[in-house]
Amino acid sequence: MPGFGTRMATVVPPSKRECERCGRVDVWDDERMNWTIAEDDGEKLAGDPQCLHEWDINGSYNPLEPDE
Repeated sequence: MPGFGTRMATVVPPSKRECERCGRVDVWDDERMNWTIAEDDGEKLAGDPQCLHEWDINGSYNPLEPDE
């Protein structure tokens, strides 16, 4: 249609998540294509292994990169 440009949005997935219940922190590993437990000074931030994790990625996270 004339006058209408193609607009594409860039989706930016989260790269870090933290459990709001136990404090476990995961980071996205592009090489493994999976979440992995984050480390701080060589110590894994594993939280509670029995926890049913409540990740901090919620409705306030916007996966769309703004147009430039």
